[in-house]
Amino acid sequence: MIKRGRRLRASETIRDLVRENSLSSNDFIYPIFVVEGENIKKEISSLPGNFHYSIDKLDELVNEIEEAKVKGIMIFGIPDHKDECGSSAYDHDGIVQKAIRKIKELNNSILVITDVCMCEYTSHGHCGIIRNGDVENDETLEYLAKISLSHAKAGADMIAPSDMMDGRIAKIREALDKGGFKHIPIMAYSAKYCSAFYGPFREAANSAPEFGDRKTYQMDPGNLNEAIREIEQDIEEGADIVMVKPALSYLDVIRKARDTFNYPIAAYNVSGEYAMIKAAAKMGWLDEKRSALEMLLSMKRAGADIIITYYALEASKWINK
Repeated sequence: MIKRGRRLRASETIRDLVRENSLSSNDFIYPIFVVEGENIKKEISSLPGNFHYSIDKLDELVNEIEEAKVKGIMIFGIPDHKDECGSSAYDHDGIVQKAIRKIKELNNSILVITDVCMCEYTSHGHCGIIRNGDVENDETLEYLAKISLSHAKAGADMIAPSDMMDGRIAKIREALDKGGFKHIPIMAYSAKYCSAFYGPFREAANSAPEFGDRKTYQMDPGNLNEAIREIEQDIEEGADIVMVKPALSYLDVIRKARDTFNYPIAAYNVSGEYAMIKAAAKMGWLDEKRSALEMLLSMKRAGADIIITYYALEASKWINK
């Protein structure tokens, strides 16, 4: 007897009825880039459709986010001042801290997540304090805790450390708890790979390292079991949400994390993944809408609960149309 799977593909109504995975605006977090200055809304050349915003232009961005029905954002700040210890990152009047306060003033219901790292703030572009030509892990933890606490004091709803230092989740959790912020969750960049797909982001955030690379702290792309160990450690240290980054080339990692841990899983659809589709669509080689939504759906199908993506606004508008 022929098994006729096509019976359940015969019409759009039936396909909708039996669809196993779907996308909604509730799945997305939108990364934003905030800069010092005034009257700045400048498109990022390698991330078409995404912009650098000055604080006074955030009202336009908030309006777009509201219109698209996206519930959350992740803030990346680009400071004017950089030094060896990234002091602008934990300054009360730092760019991220000012952006948090402004966004909460404009719309307190938007979930504000802050990326916690030092690469945008250090003069050398690495994600921590440099000693003897490499990032000194334990000394860096003290700074990450200070940054996290400063973000919480400014009004952040969630902290997302992306540095990949050992022990950072425990250190940040301790600092938040002692500072009166036991209620603030941590989204850990748990399995963050040393990937070639970060190129456009490094232009957007002005965060490329001045020497060497990040292979001593970001993960080797060949490793899967190591990712599970990293995720497990972050959960033990107090992470509330764990993340796999990048997403598209690491769907197997998302799937194994989903099968292993009963915790919310985020996938970061990184800048290079976004830029590839944008570039191919511009050349007429791909249908942008179909390709982007298929890419995002693959992350959901792999097991992601949350997708951080530069397509958040566009995808939400396509879905809700």
